[in-house]
Amino acid sequence: MSDRKANVTVQFPVLFFLFLTFMVLKLTEVIDWSWWWITAPLWVPLALIALILAVAVLGVAFFKR
Repeated sequence: MSDRKANVTVQFPVLFFLFLTFMVLKLTEVIDWSWWWITAPLWVPLALIALILAVAVLGVAFFKR
């Protein structure tokens, strides 16, 4: 159980650092990306978790019949 917690705590700072890097590059006009892509390291993992949970809930509801 402690291995899972350590894995999550390592990934968040990496994703946040990636977001900060993209933001600095955007603000210094090195890249011309949409803000959706700049903030993607923050919301994509949450969206994937939500998608997996939705599929799991629908799967349980469908196969429970």
